Amino acid sequence: MKRSAYAFYNFRVLVQGEIDMRKAQFLTPVVTAFDHDGNLDIQANKAIYDHLIDGGVDGLVVMGSTGEFFTMTTEQKKKLIDLSVEYVGKRTKLFIGTSCMSVEDTVELSNYAIEAGADAVMIISPYYFALSDESVELFYDSVAEKITGDIYLYNFPQRTGYDLSPEITLNLIRKHKNIVGYKDTVTDMGHTRKLISSIKKEFPEFVILSGFDEFFVHNVLSGGDGCIGGLSNLYPELFSNLVTAVNQKNLDVVSKLQQRVDILMGLYDVGTPFIPIIKRAMTIRGIEMDEYCTKPFVPANEKQNAEIKNIMIKANVPELNRVLESIV
Repeated sequence: MKRSAYAFYNFRVLVQGEIDMRKAQFLTPVVTAFDHDGNLDIQANKAIYDHLIDGGVDGLVVMGSTGEFFTMTTEQKKKLIDLSVEYVGKRTKLFIGTSCMSVEDTVELSNYAIEAGADAVMIISPYYFALSDESVELFYDSVAEKITGDIYLYNFPQRTGYDLSPEITLNLIRKHKNIVGYKDTVTDMGHTRKLISSIKKEFPEFVILSGFDEFFVHNVLSGGDGCIGGLSNLYPELFSNLVTAVNQKNLDVVSKLQQRVDILMGLYDVGTPFIPIIKRAMTIRGIEMDEYCTKPFVPANEKQNAEIKNIMIKANVPELNRVLESIV
């Protein structure tokens, strides 16, 4: 049986009630709005938060990779923490990316976010040098024992140069009750499946989220909890509807929405890095923001602009088609 057919068979079994499934969730790794001089654009960031919350996503992750945390000053990070906590309030869950290159800086920023009112922090381990399993475990041991709130581990091997393995993850969870979740940004869903099968039997409440939008449904079918995916910056309502369809076990709707997601995944291929591309797409949609990024990122060029518009039209998100066709 082909893989796609097998996945649909699994879903049909699930629909018939023979497979237990956790409630799915989709969170947005929020883009950060800047002005021409690289300062935080307060009003634009508020507009983005409103756009996402009104679109129905299950939570916001501020200063993840899509949020350009790696080029922001500590002052900017704390300012954005204060802004997001105050403005978002309790309208949705709010996680803060607090990754720094040192244990001390990570702990300091994490506790700042927790004390400000964030629901959790998300931490990727140090990058530049490829670390051994022992070094990765030592890093997370060192931060977890000093952070006063909940922690989500963040695995992104393409950026760190190494993997946060299921085995090391299990060791960490056994030692630290405040490690409550994991974002797995990998192109091989087999890695996430192994993570789920290794951890969920012993820690069924541990949250395992995929990092690429197209794996959301597969993640949930495999026993995971959902996704933190960048495309939801553009169409939060699409992913909110997909969550609802999955939770209601509505295969027909899931299939139709998944096809749109698969088309939108083409945005990741328009340019490297992805951040200027998704910001251009958001301005095309009409979100009240500019597309400025931190240096050295450059804005989408005209060729990329045309590709972005074509992908958005092809994805056929119904309420937006007429607007998009009029501006191509």
